[in-house]
Amino acid sequence: MKVEENFYLAQLFDLYKPLLTHAQTYILEDYLNNNLTVSEIAENNCISRQAVKDCVDKSLKKLETLESKLHFNEKIQSLQIQIEKLKKGDR
Repeated sequence: MKVEENFYLAQLFDLYKPLLTHAQTYILEDYLNNNLTVSEIAENNCISRQAVKDCVDKSLKKLETLESKLHFNEKIQSLQIQIEKLKKGDR
């Protein structure tokens, strides 16, 4: 996974985390924020690699679906750009 993509997915995860299940949150925390592999997560949690992969895939799809419908991350980025412009005195 590219650094930019990982950063984007981590932003979505932070934003939409309350809408995920406990298991999805726990596994994505390890996958995105702790940079663990599917195998490492599976071993640490005594579950199959396939179960972890399925959870990661389903969770990431859910995050992207939420963003495509709600556009919260897009709006936050736009507001941050406007704030930076105001700080510099640009309008």
